[in-house]
Amino acid sequence: MTLNRRSFLQVSSAAVGLVMAEAAFARIAYAEGAAGTLRVAIAKPAGNLDPQSHYAIWAIQDLMFEPLVKYGKGGQIEPCLATDWKIEDGGKTLHLTLRQGVTFQDGTVFDAASCKWNLDRWLGKEQFSWMNCSKYFESLEVVDDYHVTLHFKEPVLALMQELSYTRPVRFLSPKSVGADGKFGEPVGTGPWRQVSADDTQSVFEHHEGYWGEMPSYERLEAKVIPDPRSRVAALRAGEIDLIGGFWIAPLTPEEGKQLEAAGFNVAIDPGNVSLVMAFNPDRAEALKDQQVRKAISIGIDRAAISQALYHGYAKPAGNLFSSALPYAGKQHDAPVRDVAAASALLEKAGWTGSPIRSKDGKPLTLEMVVSPDAVPGSRVIAEVIQSEMKEIGIDLVVRSVDHASKHTDMLEKKYDLGFFLTYGAPYDPFGSVVALCLSTFKNDVEGKLVTDAVNLDPLINAATAATGDQIEPTIQKVYDWLYDNDAIAPLVYVPSIWAHSKRVQGFTSPVTEYDMPYEKIVLAD
Repeated sequence: MTLNRRSFLQVSSAAVGLVMAEAAFARIAYAEGAAGTLRVAIAKPAGNLDPQSHYAIWAIQDLMFEPLVKYGKGGQIEPCLATDWKIEDGGKTLHLTLRQGVTFQDGTVFDAASCKWNLDRWLGKEQFSWMNCSKYFESLEVVDDYHVTLHFKEPVLALMQELSYTRPVRFLSPKSVGADGKFGEPVGTGPWRQVSADDTQSVFEHHEGYWGEMPSYERLEAKVIPDPRSRVAALRAGEIDLIGGFWIAPLTPEEGKQLEAAGFNVAIDPGNVSLVMAFNPDRAEALKDQQVRKAISIGIDRAAISQALYHGYAKPAGNLFSSALPYAGKQHDAPVRDVAAASALLEKAGWTGSPIRSKDGKPLTLEMVVSPDAVPGSRVIAEVIQSEMKEIGIDLVVRSVDHASKHTDMLEKKYDLGFFLTYGAPYDPFGSVVALCLSTFKNDVEGKLVTDAVNLDPLINAATAATGDQIEPTIQKVYDWLYDNDAIAPLVYVPSIWAHSKRVQGFTSPVTEYDMPYEKIVLAD
């Protein structure tokens, strides 16, 4: 058959018309499917949802699995699967009253037996000894169908806070594992049940037997969009409704500004994660001198970092933790950049000359290791600091590495200056203080922000052993030591950025970076 130009155009027009019609039907079907559906972007597939594993997206697990207690605003502990609790015996005994009328999504009753089954999966296990409640666990006693008592060998610091974590503490149906005890299906007590999951999305619908307040919309789709620009484009195109969260599908401040200018709702939460610069005196002799550390710290313009990287969204930091966290300590103003004072301190420390200072014939050259993969924007921050250090006579060399190399370099202390992110709620303040600052605590992931076995360890140990009214003054001594010795340089409190479409109403930022912000949303369909 010979296809002339006219025939080609007729066939092409018909094909185009068919495609347009199919696209129109697809849009109608999509719109109908989206009614009553919240569409949230996630950066990667949800992963293994076993609440005792460490691979899934926390916020996806949050949809299905509930804890005994919830971590509320400002660290307030709120009831969830436990309605009441009492700590006795100096912190070594915990009495729990369990919520009645709760069923798992497969109909299994939540009671003392299923509670014990879940707790037995992780309490006292070596794998979970990083949690004090597991490390010091002694025994569990079932009192009756809705009362259990936990006994510990030692008082457990931040016990109720630990019981609010996303994993491993949340509750799975005993029927959702195989005969060998291995995880099979994600079945919890939460308001959402998973109906399907693949590499493109996870879909959830109401758990009709949910004991609490049900979300106002019926369906939630977590759509996998790995590329940040594609996520923003999807929001602009109306293909998703919500994007953001440090661990879910992060938005950069620049993207937030662009979306805000385009008319989208952008929510900026001050956040409870801190970006902190570490000094490594074990590698750089100059950093053993407090005057040099202080000079570097006051030589940094934190407001400029906030503007350059966070478009003014981030608050300059004067403390290891912001006041958004409990037991954050006395709040200091962030240091204001003072080139003259920084230069004077270096002169006093014996570092003289220009343009690069030297001492005993050695130039004041330091290496900063950064990984934009591990700490977003760290290359930009490093370049800002590099320019500022040059003004006070320090030659700062910036070395960029990938995520894996960054962890290796931090663990092996192959850096002079480096960036750390604190863990945020609900893990802080004690999570970061112990993991990043206690020399005897094994941390095979981030390495250490600062350690001093002689001076700092006793203060941290005293704080972790304190109870009641003694917690605040003992943890304050840790903060005072860090501040008085210029042991670290807090830079900014990292904001949490979310953006959503006009159909999403009532949005509030989640209390922690590990939660999915679904609870108060109403969809204007």
